Amino acid sequence: MSVFRGLPLLGLAGCGQAQSSLNIAGQDAGSIAELFWVMLAGAVVLWLAVNGAFYVMSRVLPGRIDQRHAARLLVGGGIILPTVILTALLVWGLALLPDPRRPGDGLVVRVTGEQWWWRVEYWPEGASAPIVTANEIRLPVGERTEFRLTSDRVIHSFWIPALGGKMDMFPGRETMISLHPDKVGTYRGQCAEFCGASHAWMAFSAVTMERADFDAWLAAQAADAAPPADPAATRGKAVFAQQGCGACHAIRGTEAVGTVGPDLTHIGSRLSIGAGRSPMTLDDLSAWITHTEALKPEVRMPSYDLPEDDLADLAHYLKGLK
Repeated sequence: MSVFRGLPLLGLAGCGQAQSSLNIAGQDAGSIAELFWVMLAGAVVLWLAVNGAFYVMSRVLPGRIDQRHAARLLVGGGIILPTVILTALLVWGLALLPDPRRPGDGLVVRVTGEQWWWRVEYWPEGASAPIVTANEIRLPVGERTEFRLTSDRVIHSFWIPALGGKMDMFPGRETMISLHPDKVGTYRGQCAEFCGASHAWMAFSAVTMERADFDAWLAAQAADAAPPADPAATRGKAVFAQQGCGACHAIRGTEAVGTVGPDLTHIGSRLSIGAGRSPMTLDDLSAWITHTEALKPEVRMPSYDLPEDDLADLAHYLKGLK
């Protein structure tokens, strides 16, 4: 019996606040949750009706019944009742189901699924060039934001459960989804389509903000990287250049203009490293640089064997890019 007592706790293990469809933070997620609960109620009604009929006939009225009553029971309880309930649920559900292709209110966010990280470009209304970042989505609350999605090599799926439904991302094709967050908060997004060895580590933070805060954040993201603030950061910048990191990564305002990996211009302001793999701390930055392939199997970035002082300075420099 002790095994069965733990089953409810096992069921609740997937209901964390950061990545839960039940933690409703947007209009689209609200519609999906309402659809789920009503469909669940309909399923319960059907289950009770069918099993109740079996119980009555086998336990309450176990005797023989004539053919006419048996036919009425089978047709009414087995055909007509389920058809009526399922048809009503279908019609209501199709009317309620949110249209993920509704246009946004101006802001367009282009997201490209890489292996295994997210290239993110913000296109404010009227912009001639994007504001580029990676592995984090920030959105203004009270507005509908339009996402244009594509993929580099394999199929991915873009999903922020607290804000709305999923949308697949295909190489060579652009798909579209829009989301309308209602609550300020930090949520977790995830690739919902198996995409290779590090699929489980292809996540991102989704931060919803008041419009004024979002505008200030976006303006800061558009700026070039701040120069090193102290001698350790200056040495770290030199290590970054000496190791050839700029061949794959861009840091705007420096000679690093690589496009193979994530843009690192403001990496220190992000909540995580490696697309949700680790929190943004100095120790985790150092671990990521030296054990990249162990932390994220088959990632294209190699692990670096650096002297302890160089590693500390490089992590310090990257952490200061805010």
